[in-house]
Amino acid sequence: MIQHRKIHHTELLQTDAHSLVIEGPVPPERLQAMRMHPQLDAFRRPNDQHEALVEIAGLDEGRIIVARVEDLIVGYVTFHYPDEMERWSQGNMTDLIELGAIEVANEYRSLGLGKKMIRLAFQDRQLENMIVFTTEYYWHWDLEESGLSVWDYRKMMENLMKCVDMVWYATDDPEICSHPANCLMVRIGKEVPLSSVEQFDRIRFQQRFMY
Repeated sequence: MIQHRKIHHTELLQTDAHSLVIEGPVPPERLQAMRMHPQLDAFRRPNDQHEALVEIAGLDEGRIIVARVEDLIVGYVTFHYPDEMERWSQGNMTDLIELGAIEVANEYRSLGLGKKMIRLAFQDRQLENMIVFTTEYYWHWDLEESGLSVWDYRKMMENLMKCVDMVWYATDDPEICSHPANCLMVRIGKEVPLSSVEQFDRIRFQQRFMY
């Protein structure tokens, strides 16, 4: 049985304008008492996203890392099992976790909060018994607000994930293969058994013949 290690950490970030707290994994009851910044609307409306974060935090494997100003969430990262409709859920691997979403409110994007939240999630070896993956799709990227090209945004996301030693992995997944900017990034923890790595490889590649 996989042990889901949740070791809470808190970091403080002082800027000229704000005092920010970066913390997690945050339990659902504490998340419930927080509120979402109105700019956190990349995936759904802020109130709906807040409900989703609370739900994920209550899962055995779920973990939410937030950046907040007092009780206002200005950034978050989610970790959870892959959606049952996606290929990554095949095999019901208990040691395969998805870094599902990362979002930072526009006015706070220059503070490096993404890297700080992701690094905090991996502290104290709490994910060393997990394969952590993320799927990057260009249609989720805020190209308009960032002013970046699709390739520059892809490079930015790769560099972000590399801060915890996630690396690019090949796959024949149709959604990822549908555009050359999409990619799969993976970190295999030092305690993950070879059997799990091999099972993940079978999930990554499912087409016996490539044409």
